[in-house]
Amino acid sequence: MILFGENTPMPTPTMTVDPDSVTPGFAGFAMIVLIVVAVVLLIWDMNRRIRRVRYREEVRQELDAEEAALREQGEGDESGR
Repeated sequence: MILFGENTPMPTPTMTVDPDSVTPGFAGFAMIVLIVVAVVLLIWDMNRRIRRVRYREEVRQELDAEEAALREQGEGDESGR
Protein backbone atom coordinates (compact mmCIF):
# COMPACT_ATOMS: atom_id res chain seq x y z
CA MET A 1 0.00 0.00 0.00
CA ILE A 2 2.89 2.31 0.54
CA LEU A 3 3.71 2.28 -3.19
CA PHE A 4 0.28 3.58 -4.08
CA GLY A 5 0.57 6.39 -1.60
CA GLU A 6 3.51 8.09 -3.34
CA ASN A 7 2.91 11.44 -4.92
CA THR A 8 3.32 11.80 -8.66
CA PRO A 9 6.28 13.98 -9.54
CA MET A 10 5.46 17.38 -10.97
CA PRO A 11 7.23 18.34 -14.20
CA THR A 12 9.55 21.30 -14.08
CA PRO A 13 8.16 24.38 -15.77
CA THR A 14 9.64 25.18 -19.15
CA MET A 15 9.83 28.42 -21.04
CA THR A 16 6.71 28.90 -23.11
CA VAL A 17 7.08 30.14 -26.67
CA ASP A 18 4.37 31.87 -28.62
CA PRO A 19 3.72 29.53 -31.62
CA ASP A 20 2.74 32.52 -33.78
CA SER A 21 6.08 34.27 -33.33
CA VAL A 22 8.29 31.29 -34.21
CA THR A 23 9.52 31.38 -37.82
CA PRO A 24 12.27 29.57 -39.71
CA GLY A 25 14.03 32.87 -40.31
CA PHE A 26 16.44 33.70 -43.08
CA ALA A 27 18.04 30.23 -43.07
CA GLY A 28 14.68 28.59 -43.79
CA PHE A 29 13.91 31.10 -46.52
CA ALA A 30 17.32 30.56 -48.12
CA MET A 31 16.90 26.78 -48.09
CA ILE A 32 13.47 27.03 -49.76
CA VAL A 33 14.89 29.34 -52.44
CA LEU A 34 17.76 26.91 -53.10
CA ILE A 35 15.33 23.99 -53.39
CA VAL A 36 13.12 25.93 -55.82
CA VAL A 37 16.12 26.92 -57.96
CA ALA A 38 17.37 23.32 -58.02
CA VAL A 39 13.95 21.99 -59.06
CA VAL A 40 13.62 24.59 -61.83
CA LEU A 41 17.09 23.71 -63.16
CA LEU A 42 16.29 19.99 -63.07
CA ILE A 43 13.03 20.53 -64.98
CA TRP A 44 14.81 22.69 -67.55
CA ASP A 45 17.52 20.05 -68.07
CA MET A 46 14.93 17.26 -68.32
CA ASN A 47 13.04 19.17 -71.03
CA ARG A 48 16.26 19.67 -73.00
CA ARG A 49 17.07 15.98 -72.80
CA ILE A 50 13.56 14.93 -73.83
CA ARG A 51 13.64 17.32 -76.81
CA ARG A 52 17.05 15.95 -77.84
CA VAL A 53 15.83 12.34 -77.68
CA ARG A 54 12.68 13.22 -79.63
CA TYR A 55 14.72 15.01 -82.33
CA ARG A 56 17.11 12.07 -82.67
CA GLU A 57 14.16 9.68 -83.05
CA GLU A 58 12.63 11.87 -85.78
CA VAL A 59 15.94 11.96 -87.67
CA ARG A 60 16.32 8.19 -87.28
CA GLN A 61 12.82 7.63 -88.69
CA GLU A 62 13.51 9.92 -91.65
CA LEU A 63 16.76 8.10 -92.42
CA ASP A 64 15.03 4.72 -92.16
CA ALA A 65 12.29 5.90 -94.53
CA GLU A 66 14.86 7.17 -97.06
CA GLU A 67 16.80 3.92 -96.83
CA ALA A 68 13.62 1.88 -97.35
CA ALA A 69 12.70 4.02 -100.38
CA LEU A 70 16.17 3.51 -101.88
CA ARG A 71 15.90 -0.24 -101.31
CA GLU A 72 12.52 -0.33 -103.05
CA GLN A 73 13.93 1.65 -105.98
CA GLY A 74 16.87 -0.72 -106.21
CA GLU A 75 14.60 -3.77 -106.22
CA GLY A 76 12.39 -2.18 -108.88
CA ASP A 77 15.39 -1.50 -111.16
CA GLU A 78 16.71 -5.05 -110.82
CA SER A 79 13.35 -6.67 -111.61
CA GLY A 80 12.92 -4.51 -114.76
CA ARG A 81 16.17 -5.70 -116.37
